[in-house]
Amino acid sequence: MIIGITGPMASGKSVLVEMLVERGFSYFQLSEEVREEAKKLGIAIERKALQDLGNAMREKYGNGYWAERVAAKMVSGKNSVIDGIRNPGEIEVFKKFSNFILVGIDAPIEKRFKWIIARNKDSDPKSLDEVKAVDARDRGVGESDSGQQSTKCYEMADVYIQNDGTFEELSKKIGDLLETLKC
Repeated sequence: MIIGITGPMASGKSVLVEMLVERGFSYFQLSEEVREEAKKLGIAIERKALQDLGNAMREKYGNGYWAERVAAKMVSGKNSVIDGIRNPGEIEVFKKFSNFILVGIDAPIEKRFKWIIARNKDSDPKSLDEVKAVDARDRGVGESDSGQQSTKCYEMADVYIQNDGTFEELSKKIGDLLETLKC
């Protein structure tokens, strides 16, 4: 089984990833491909620069470019989880696998802001206004078709998780989903 995950920053995607990895899934992150490319090119490893590079490479090589790089690394017959799907072209690449399921996770922006502040990553925005600006770009506001399009990706999901409660409630929702998917 191949499970793709899409959703905005700090929506709970990593909780789903952790639960799948605990069940033996191989983990792939599209943004890691972008980071590897940025290092080769000497580009700063910070959110806007990585998004710009990701967009430029999709513009040059097609919207499925990053997904094709990940798909080439996946082992046939091995369960995989893919995080960071941000463009419908990436979904189209993974839909070629008959056992692909896309999970959309979302959470209210105010909750996500609290979680962003709590996790205290250097690369994260520090104010609600900054979170809203990053969120708008991630969702595709003002972006070309080769840009970030997480809203369109979310709309393409096969199943949805609304993370609007506690960590325990999210874990239960994910556990129920994994039971339904038999993984």
